[in-house]
Amino acid sequence: MSASTSTRDGRLRAAGRMVLRRALVAVPLLLAVSGVVFLLGAASPFDPLYQYYGTRIFTAAEADLARTRAELGLDEPVWRQYADWLGGVLGADWGTSRSFGQPVGQVVAERLPWTLLLAGTGLTLAVLIALALGVVSAWRQGGWIDRLTVTMAHSLEGLPTFLLGLGAIAVFAVALPLLPAGGISEAAGGGGAASTIRHLALPALVLAVAQLPWLILTLRQQLLVGLADDHVTAARSRGLPERTVVLRHGLPVALLPFVTTVGTRLPELVTGVVLVEEVFSWPGVAGAMVKAGLNVDFPLLVALTLLATAAVLAGNLCADVAVLMIDPRATADG
Repeated sequence: MSASTSTRDGRLRAAGRMVLRRALVAVPLLLAVSGVVFLLGAASPFDPLYQYYGTRIFTAAEADLARTRAELGLDEPVWRQYADWLGGVLGADWGTSRSFGQPVGQVVAERLPWTLLLAGTGLTLAVLIALALGVVSAWRQGGWIDRLTVTMAHSLEGLPTFLLGLGAIAVFAVALPLLPAGGISEAAGGGGAASTIRHLALPALVLAVAQLPWLILTLRQQLLVGLADDHVTAARSRGLPERTVVLRHGLPVALLPFVTTVGTRLPELVTGVVLVEEVFSWPGVAGAMVKAGLNVDFPLLVALTLLATAAVLAGNLCADVAVLMIDPRATADG
């Protein structure tokens, strides 16, 4: 067995141990998050029965209200509600959403693919644009592209995602009607994949732009540091083309902190998805989370909160595994 094969196998084993440790930590963490959501629900001043009945609650009989409260389990203490919910989850029953009148599992299954499509497209665009602009900005430090990129990045840092989305709609859907303002298909129906792509373009781009400042500035700074390293200076002294020096000698060093930054931005990406789905009426789970919160729909709210937490944990794990596999100096956490 060659040294490179042995090193790769060792990295794979270390990555496997990291995944196992993170999974063992994730289980009690998710249980704690679900418990906190139930406690917050118990402390909430909102009565789910009011959202369940709507305006009909003012004309409903007290007996009907009491029966409904008992059927929904709202007359039980919070620890009992949590125990019943946990028992249902262990039996693959996440309860019924009062907002949608459907099983929670069905609501998530119908909406999760749309959220994954939006979040995956937005993150991919953010990474590709950040790589392009970050490399060019560091390569041509002090040039007009560098100055424009840095100014744009710092300007976007403090811009709320929802405001960015509303601005994009005002420009590209109203002033210049180039793209749809919301939804996933034309009002008349149909359109297929081409229509979905047109409706996806604007929210995905807004989501990507919202993540760009930190990705661009991190890659630019790390690439500038990498280009000043001794091995890069030695590569230049050998007469290698500047393109080769930047892309093959400087960029690999800068990619490690860039990957880490992508992982640390995942909680912000989840928050951004919630806002973007609301602004663009995108039918994903993030929009369902907002509706569940407004309607005090705790079965759905708990499920979606756990889903968002699991997504952040999985994304951070993927970033750490990528760094472990790329960087020979990295070690698996304990």
